[in-house]
Amino acid sequence: MTTTDSGKRDDSDLDVVGSRLSTAPQEDTLNVPQLGVIGWARWFWRQLTSMRVALLLLFLLSLAAIPGSLIPQSGQDETRVADFMDRHDTLGPLYEKLGLFHVYSSVWFSAIYILLFISLIGCIVPRTWQFVGQLRGRPPGAPKRLTRMPAYATWRTEATPEQVREVALKALKRRRFRAHVAGDAVAAEKGYLREAGNLAFHLALIVMLVAFAWGQLYKSEGNKLIVEGDGFANTLTQYDDFKSGNLFTADDLNPFSFDLKNFRATYEATGPNRGTPRVFEATVDYAVGADGAEKTTRIEVNKPLEIDDSKVYLVSHGYAPVITIKDGRGKVVYEDAVPLLPLDANVTSTGAIKVMDGYRDGKGKWDQLGIQAFFLPTYGGKDSAVVSQFPALLNPRLNLTPYHGDLRVNAGLPQSVYQLDKSKLKAFRDDKGAQVRENLEIGESMTLPNGAGTITFNGVKEWAGFQVTQQPGSGWALAGAIAAILGLAGSLFIQRRRVWVRAVAGPDGVTVVEMAGLGRSESAKVPEELGALAGVIHDEAPTATDHDPDPDRDPAADRDPETDPDSDSDSEPPVVTAEGAEK
Repeated sequence: MTTTDSGKRDDSDLDVVGSRLSTAPQEDTLNVPQLGVIGWARWFWRQLTSMRVALLLLFLLSLAAIPGSLIPQSGQDETRVADFMDRHDTLGPLYEKLGLFHVYSSVWFSAIYILLFISLIGCIVPRTWQFVGQLRGRPPGAPKRLTRMPAYATWRTEATPEQVREVALKALKRRRFRAHVAGDAVAAEKGYLREAGNLAFHLALIVMLVAFAWGQLYKSEGNKLIVEGDGFANTLTQYDDFKSGNLFTADDLNPFSFDLKNFRATYEATGPNRGTPRVFEATVDYAVGADGAEKTTRIEVNKPLEIDDSKVYLVSHGYAPVITIKDGRGKVVYEDAVPLLPLDANVTSTGAIKVMDGYRDGKGKWDQLGIQAFFLPTYGGKDSAVVSQFPALLNPRLNLTPYHGDLRVNAGLPQSVYQLDKSKLKAFRDDKGAQVRENLEIGESMTLPNGAGTITFNGVKEWAGFQVTQQPGSGWALAGAIAAILGLAGSLFIQRRRVWVRAVAGPDGVTVVEMAGLGRSESAKVPEELGALAGVIHDEAPTATDHDPDPDRDPAADRDPETDPDSDSDSEPPVVTAEGAEK
């Protein structure tokens, strides 16, 4: 402190001294350490590999998968995606920009997926090395004060400390503790499988992620409709529709083929479940490879034919009326079974017959012929609705409505084989101008007006729809899921705990035994387990009389019942406390 010439006190020195003595934080931006590129990278890596970030990414991945279940995906159903775009002028383009029509291949989903993968690996590697170090090491020695442990027991015995430690070591090892003598105590630990289960759970998650990515990149799925008597070879050109993963190539298809020999379906004939399918099975002859031996098997619902990593599922069934068409000059221009698509549970079916080349009308002119077909396996009669009354072939009828003109198959636009584009077609009409339409039984024919030909209903075959899937990694995904469940169960139910048994000679020469237990995780079984171990060690530890040089000497004779509280027995029973307080 200084004074000025005028006698006033100058407090500037006090301010300086006070600032030096103050414990308040100093705001000095110049001294704040800068992390730099390496520091920030290390900080980001620690955050990414932390458990909370891994859980957050796993939660985000589950949330990101929800749009893939609610919104039609372009890789699964292009028709539904196009329909959604047509019906939603605002949401459609927005979803397209956000990648919601292809969620699992979008950038943001892939980013979450890859970050989770890296986070799990970064979390597992150091913990694995740490766990290996624990397995190679030994349980830590006993603390100085065992009375501070959550579970504690003590008693006095005339056995020597070495004898107590030897008995304790054997008893702990019998109970599968890893135990060893450390100084004046036995240190033991148990429950290492808890951490092993935790690591197994995280490793299983990585296996599942890899299997999922592998399956999505190399998967393939195709559908094929086959009429009885026809066959299929596993090539791209044979499929009715086919989709695959980004890394899948035609060379990845497993070489096999099969023929549909027979399809059999039976239904409940009476009762409230009338018409319910009872048996759906397809008998096929298949061969693996170009020179493979032909084998016969049956494919049923949920019982696919498995060839390598390909599975052939039976997914649908229907009828294919056999049609013969002759043109105006009597020439057969079409003769085949026409698969029709079911409309209801009783297999009321519809479809189209298209004759694109070779047909001439009654005047000899080249034309194209299109026929709208409607099939009823069981027709109920004139007074019934025009729908099938039962799914089996009890009273089949084929309703035909013929057209002629341009089928527009050369217009460059895709069209369904089961539908007619009637924009350039003309209906056949009779002499009264009415459109020609007839119901045919098996064996009946329909004559087209003006000598344009005939259509004959020859019979009915059955067809079966097959789905051929090839998704590698599904076995690894299943193994990963099972391992994840087992690992999670182990990490939740296995309790890791430590036990120490200290035996030292007291001031009076009597051995004092102390036991303590510590649970590495919350467990209510530590006091109970410690009490059981204490009872075993107490009962098995030999007393001093077992090693007395004079076997005829009675130790009780040297004790005064009034001054020695232990005179009535060789040792005190252990007293166990659960809060670490010695009694």
